[in-house]
Amino acid sequence: MSVVRPAYGRASLADVLPSALAVLGVAGSPDPLALTKALPGVRRIAVLLVDGFGTYQLPAASAIGGTIADLSAGRLGSHTQLTSGFPSTTPVSLVTLGTGAPPGEHGVLGIALHVPGTDRVFDLLHWGDDPDPAAWQPVPTQLERAATAGVRVTLVTRPEFDGSGLTTAANRGGAFRGASDVDELVTEILGALSGDETPVLVSAYYREMDKAGHLYGLRSPEWAETAADVDALITRLADGLPDDAALLVTADHGQIDVPWDRRYDLDTDPRLSAGVRLVAGEPRVRYLHVEPGAEDDVIAAWRAVLGADAEVVSRAEAVAGGWFGPVAEGNLARIGDVVVTMRDVAVTMASEHDPPVVSTLIAFHGANTAAEMSIPLFVVRKP
Repeated sequence: MSVVRPAYGRASLADVLPSALAVLGVAGSPDPLALTKALPGVRRIAVLLVDGFGTYQLPAASAIGGTIADLSAGRLGSHTQLTSGFPSTTPVSLVTLGTGAPPGEHGVLGIALHVPGTDRVFDLLHWGDDPDPAAWQPVPTQLERAATAGVRVTLVTRPEFDGSGLTTAANRGGAFRGASDVDELVTEILGALSGDETPVLVSAYYREMDKAGHLYGLRSPEWAETAADVDALITRLADGLPDDAALLVTADHGQIDVPWDRRYDLDTDPRLSAGVRLVAGEPRVRYLHVEPGAEDDVIAAWRAVLGADAEVVSRAEAVAGGWFGPVAEGNLARIGDVVVTMRDVAVTMASEHDPPVVSTLIAFHGANTAAEMSIPLFVVRKP
């Protein structure tokens, strides 16, 4: 599968909110996406991140939803190609969007991460207050920057995410509105955009497309149903925009279906578990923290077993490759001694380390293939 290099500072998910803040007049905000030129007179912006709405999913979604088809064809607003950050996975992308910084800078580098100086690996999808999210991720968020500059800022996402570690790391700084479904999202996003006060920024999140892909696959009726819901959501938001508002729709990553016979399991293959002390990351990008002196042997064993299905490199090689952007010194130990990035349609399971549900999933993401890294940015003003 073709590989896509993250376009940090040019056309990546990290560039969306800084460019939006430039439109809203926040001093010091770069505008690499040229939104200021595209959105004259706009004083209210809603940014909707649809989880799993990657570029490679657009043809299937366009066949289901007329608005998505119009967006993809450029008949409704503009369509720009972006990249996610790396790894192309939800916690990384949410914080990359929220901070406007590449992963190496903000330090949220995967779903499951090693806490340096301990034997602990923690799951960022179930992150409470340990480790302290503001200490683990100290980069100011774009919502904080906007609020300090006098922008009225609102976050709209699922109610249960209020106060979570991931929400604090990615989106601290705005008022919170809970929304569990399409109807509530429309109500809360348009409500947050309304009123006489300007400028206004709303950051919103919808997860169901990604969830359907993981559980049922990209060709399932369940995934098609969520595509129809996304189409309805975008349609209703576009129709309800105030005259001085714009809607930006993007994604955190794409997805690929992985057949059952294309799954390695490091916990049942002694060749893969030898020398490995801690396992982090996820099935498409594994971070292996190894026993002292075992790095070369682990790399050689994994390369021999996985062959062309994966790229297996040391931490130093991965960082030098630029996938994470510049990596802060304090964040280096969060990356495994060995980094395994899947290249083909295959995954590396860790049956004794991952949550049990992972072994039942059909679609995956996280690696740096085009199908996972390529995401759209749709820019819509009121028709």
